[in-house]
Amino acid sequence: MSGPDSRNSIDSTNIQNSPYDSVQTEENSRAVSVCMLKGGVGKSTIAVNLARQLAAHDDNVLLIDLDPNGHASVGLGFDDQYHNTEETIGDVFFDDADPNSVIYDTGYEFDILPSSEDLEQVEREIVVGDVFQPSALLKREVVDPLLGDTYDYIVTDSPAYRSRLTDNALVATANLVLPLAPGNEAVAGLERTIERQISPLRQHMDVDVLALVPNMLSGRIDQQTQDRQLLERLNSHNTLQNRIPNFARITEWEAVDAGDLKPSPGVRDRTSITKAYGERKPLLDYDPDCDQLQCFNELAHIVEAGEVVRHV
Repeated sequence: MSGPDSRNSIDSTNIQNSPYDSVQTEENSRAVSVCMLKGGVGKSTIAVNLARQLAAHDDNVLLIDLDPNGHASVGLGFDDQYHNTEETIGDVFFDDADPNSVIYDTGYEFDILPSSEDLEQVEREIVVGDVFQPSALLKREVVDPLLGDTYDYIVTDSPAYRSRLTDNALVATANLVLPLAPGNEAVAGLERTIERQISPLRQHMDVDVLALVPNMLSGRIDQQTQDRQLLERLNSHNTLQNRIPNFARITEWEAVDAGDLKPSPGVRDRTSITKAYGERKPLLDYDPDCDQLQCFNELAHIVEAGEVVRHV
């Protein structure tokens, strides 16, 4: 595990008079899943940078990559572990292996349990094998033993499709961050996630959506662009108001139309984010001056607080 001496207090996104300043989080520990039943919404980017910002707050953090595509793992330089299938999370699930045997220090103040090429085979074994409570494997074998004692926060990057792996992530964490990207299917993906994943689980357990994250925005919002349509849908939805982070909240559309709203809401598409992935680094370590770090920083505060906190 990344030790305290390897950490620093880098937090270039601190904002004076933040509404989260008054929230007591010292005794909290929480697991959270970054998930959406739609590809191409930037789940892995959100998961990696959320984990990094939590670590920048001096929290002990584990990132679990449950996506068979392994974007988060490869994006942090764990290509060898992804292609090496000799010891994976499957051994933890089925062979009583110690989860610490497949956990690595990223070198960026948090740890990772990487994905592997055989994760789809692991999923098939969950489906067809004689497994007790197959949707609770991650909770039973990894999250419960480590959360609170070893790690303050555990972040999972989930597959973009309904699967036993996704179910395991939701059961293990019960707290969700849902990214959405502009496009005709943006809200449809959210509705599928709620209908097919969240609602069925809520019949058996509490599942909380901590934040809805408009991600990968690049267009103007003072015109009828897909970016504006996404922000309008989220900010006008009565039941979603308290799930919209402050960095994506819009209450005065007149200011938007006049071009007076600064900074632009949502996680904006920046070259630095793409280049950070290519350099196998979180954004904070690749470009500590990137303006989008304030968004990831608020997401970390939301996870710590367990909710979005507004200015009084």
